[in-house]
Amino acid sequence: MSMYGRDPWGGPLEINAADSATDDDRSRNLQDVDRAALSRPLDETQQSWLLGPSEQKKKKKYVDLGCIIVSRKIFVWTVGTLLVSGFLAGFVTLIVKTVPRHHHAKPPPDNYTLALHKALMFFNAQRSGKLPKHNNVSWRGNSCLQDGKSDASTTIKDLVGGYYDAGDAIKFNFPASFAMTMLSWSVIEYSAKYEAAGELNHVKEVIKWGTDYLLKTFNNSADKIDKIAAQVGVGDTSGGSTTPNDHYCWMRPEDIDYPRPVYECHSCTDLAAEMAAALASASIVFKDNKAYSQKLVHGARTLFQFSRDQRGRYSAGGSDPALFYNSSSYWDEFVWGGAWLYYATGNVSYLQLATHPKLAKHAGAFWGGPDYGVLSWDNKLAGAQVLLSRLRLFLSPGYPYEEILRTFHNQTSIVMCSYLPVFTSFNRTKGGLIQLNHGRPQPLQYVVNAAFLAALFSDYLDAADTPGWYCGPNFYTTDVLREFAKTQIDYILGKNPRKMSYVVGFGNHYPKHVHHRGASIPKNKIRYNCKGGWKWRDSKKPNPNTLVGAMVAGPDRHDGFHDVRTNYNYTEPTLAGNAGLVAALVALSGDVSTGIDKNTIFSAVPPMFPTPPPPPAPWKP
Repeated sequence: MSMYGRDPWGGPLEINAADSATDDDRSRNLQDVDRAALSRPLDETQQSWLLGPSEQKKKKKYVDLGCIIVSRKIFVWTVGTLLVSGFLAGFVTLIVKTVPRHHHAKPPPDNYTLALHKALMFFNAQRSGKLPKHNNVSWRGNSCLQDGKSDASTTIKDLVGGYYDAGDAIKFNFPASFAMTMLSWSVIEYSAKYEAAGELNHVKEVIKWGTDYLLKTFNNSADKIDKIAAQVGVGDTSGGSTTPNDHYCWMRPEDIDYPRPVYECHSCTDLAAEMAAALASASIVFKDNKAYSQKLVHGARTLFQFSRDQRGRYSAGGSDPALFYNSSSYWDEFVWGGAWLYYATGNVSYLQLATHPKLAKHAGAFWGGPDYGVLSWDNKLAGAQVLLSRLRLFLSPGYPYEEILRTFHNQTSIVMCSYLPVFTSFNRTKGGLIQLNHGRPQPLQYVVNAAFLAALFSDYLDAADTPGWYCGPNFYTTDVLREFAKTQIDYILGKNPRKMSYVVGFGNHYPKHVHHRGASIPKNKIRYNCKGGWKWRDSKKPNPNTLVGAMVAGPDRHDGFHDVRTNYNYTEPTLAGNAGLVAALVALSGDVSTGIDKNTIFSAVPPMFPTPPPPPAPWKP
């Protein structure tokens, strides 16, 4: 017990109850000891007994902390370390607080994202009607506010709004609907990328401006219709006609004072089915706005039924549309429109129609031809096949659709092979631009659509954990497809022999004489009449207004380009062309790992198989 010097329970070692000696006795005993001690010298040990611990010359080896006894050396080291650590921590904190911070900035946006911001601005510049306050194109204003009313022959009177097609002020439903479908498709697949670029709300506004107008061009509240307002304004100047119209006159849209006839069609299968595709795809984009989404779906159903009932090409008979957007057939629109309506409604009858072998055959799904695999405002087959391959990849509906879906999937694979440089399905310029329209003018609109399909199909395969696809006996990885898309878009953005960006406002060297009425006439408060604007059309000076984001028609097959306002084959932009550009840019933009949104497109699609029966009731004896 003397080793510890304390009772383990915390009390003193002496037991007071057993100690009967009085204080006087203790005092006497102590004095006796003292007297004895004084009588002779004491050795050190004896002195230590008498003097007790307070007189020790050597330091204690242990420190008593009450609940624990520790080595003195360890105690000193621990306390010292804590003090030094505290001092250092304080010193470091002081430095961090006083030194100016350098935040690690986000990596700069890639070229595709930068170009995307601009490409979407083009649609703001093309708006017709009463413009929203935040349109952000300083040289544009309200225009053509009498569209529909000014044509006594039409029964549809309110046709204000929508988009001007190109450099003129004509509103063509056919290419405009295709443009809206392409934009909607890109939003459904890549909403996360639009969000990351800060453009999701903008692109949805662009789509809604288009679909709001399309809803005006027919009786959208009816279940059955017999006509569509297909076009506002005309551009025919053949035979030396001097009648003021959208091609003879060169005026700002804001100053137009000549009549704008409305072209109505009563049998327009291709147009109605394409409009149905536009409204159906947009209904998925706006699925969170239930009332608007349902309105779009209803309109799409009505239009598609009209397209089935009243067979015929909208541009037949040498009508004005035939001069500019002549439709070659309507079978591809049946497959395309049917596929979009199936995704928008989940109604299997649309899928049955879109996958009907006879329809596919008429659309050209089983044969080649020079334009096979080329997606455009006129031919949607390549897009429809990619869209339906998606169904097979992710939902695999099986019988009775498997056979035709496998055919579409195989055909899509062949189309993707045809885009690769290793095959010679299409020529390329020396600078590397694929000639999907075989050297004819205005090539870029076809190139951007192919780039979008390639990047999208590559993302489909990645999302389905498929590393690539076969071209004959050879296997190619998805990276090859993405690389094709990149090289084509890079060419358009300036990586070409002329070092010219074909997107206005992107880079330092881009077309300055774009074929566009509004952009070519200065905002100077002077109103130019029909012929008064000709001096601006024929001027050699650059456009006073920059048509930001407009993708021009493009170079010739020798990589040559003439920046001349009057040569629309080089310098005119279009709605459909820019929609394909936006879709391709968003597919290539941002983080590759983001990929596609696998499920949103299927949100209205019910399970492909019947629900299993309920389990039997518990067995009872």
